[in-house]
Amino acid sequence: MKLAQLLEDAGKYAEYKADRELLTENPEISGVSDFTDDIAEGFIFVCVKGGRFDGHSAAADMLKKGAAAVVCERDLGLPRQIITENSRYFYGYLVAAMHGHPEKKLTLIGVTGTNGKTTMTTLIRDILARDGRKVGLIGTTGVFTGTEPIERDESTPTTPKVGELYSIFEKMCNDGCTAAVMEVTSFALHQNRIGPAFFDYAVFTNLTQDHLDYHGDMENYYLAKRLLFDRCGFAVVNTDDEYGKRLFSEISCEKCSYGLHPDADVNARDIAAKGDKIHFILSDFGTEYPISLGMMGRFNAANTAAAVKVALKMGVSADIIEKSLDESKGVRGRCEIIPTGRDFMLICDYAHSPDALENVLPALKEQISGRLICLFGCGGDRDRTKRPKMGAAAEKYADYLIVTSDNPRNEDPDAIIDDIFTGLSGTKPCDRITDRRDAIFHAVKIAKKGDLVLLAGKGHEDYQILAGGRHIHFDEREIAAEALAQLT
Repeated sequence: MKLAQLLEDAGKYAEYKADRELLTENPEISGVSDFTDDIAEGFIFVCVKGGRFDGHSAAADMLKKGAAAVVCERDLGLPRQIITENSRYFYGYLVAAMHGHPEKKLTLIGVTGTNGKTTMTTLIRDILARDGRKVGLIGTTGVFTGTEPIERDESTPTTPKVGELYSIFEKMCNDGCTAAVMEVTSFALHQNRIGPAFFDYAVFTNLTQDHLDYHGDMENYYLAKRLLFDRCGFAVVNTDDEYGKRLFSEISCEKCSYGLHPDADVNARDIAAKGDKIHFILSDFGTEYPISLGMMGRFNAANTAAAVKVALKMGVSADIIEKSLDESKGVRGRCEIIPTGRDFMLICDYAHSPDALENVLPALKEQISGRLICLFGCGGDRDRTKRPKMGAAAEKYADYLIVTSDNPRNEDPDAIIDDIFTGLSGTKPCDRITDRRDAIFHAVKIAKKGDLVLLAGKGHEDYQILAGGRHIHFDEREIAAEALAQLT
């Protein structure tokens, strides 16, 4: 693609100033990247300032390497430069143009919030698939075109970086997808990883403490999430949540509220748990639907309300929706039942924030006759202030605690556990076992008839992240199976 064509497209979204000689030459562009290793002859190198590296310092070297041009935020005194106010944003616009704007060929559904994104995106995808539509899915558990996974590195963020995201969009279009449902993180919104994408539907689940190591405070975290609703056609907002109430009052697009409260436009009531399902009545502006959901937890009734509203707006029939939900097998790592063959239950869930534990633990407690045993830890190199709050939440709702490691990364696992213990009052029995594998074996060993063991924090992950970013295989389902096999 010629440079002039790229700049004409990107210029629709942001202003820029380019060298006159560069525009006159109008070179053929073979790629766009902010990663120095990617740069080859004919590429545009985008100078992005990150937390550890400022791409502006490498601009001259990238021109020597063969870059056709560099995008920067200030005059570097270099030839072949394109100056714009925010190079990170301009990068997204260039990438979208390079791929022929595949985002415009898809009905885009974005889900943002602290908790519930994976469950909701999966429910929406499954309902649309049941209606005969080929739908792409992008999120924590992977990327799919229809039911086919797209291979990617396990360290790839929930919302991929913009270059990969638009490659995925393009592949989805080529594979016949007509829609894509995706988790949209606060990181992605703040960094404009979504480029110029406009979302036909956007859902806000909730906002609780998480990622403050990046955003600094809850206000910045909220404002990052809010960005999604400046570029959507129809918003579905959880007004059970205080930040959801604020968001609902601030956005101007077409919108509806959802939740468990009867005043919500779309709400769930008369929730009853039976085995590994919940049954409830869903009201959509007064029209009622009986729902049977193949998942556990009252909070999943609220997730379902939002998913149903999106599906109804997209023209899916109530009959199709009800059948899809009834046949739902749940989501990997989200209140996932691990078969035990014993008289106690074992659940794997991604809950890794205080609010997530406060949601999942009471929901599980009401479905058992014995003790609720909670095994959990906290990730390293992440917000330390939530660690004591995780401990307090677990102690408030569980009967027995096992505090262990999660993804320690570059921190001492025992130091992380020390932080968690500052939030404990000592009112509940608690075991401290640093090695997570040993902790799982211990949890299985002490479980009695009627008990439920919750393995919290890892969820769908089948790895553990250690110092230096090293990933080791760590699948809690496999470890639990080994522990169960050793029971006499």
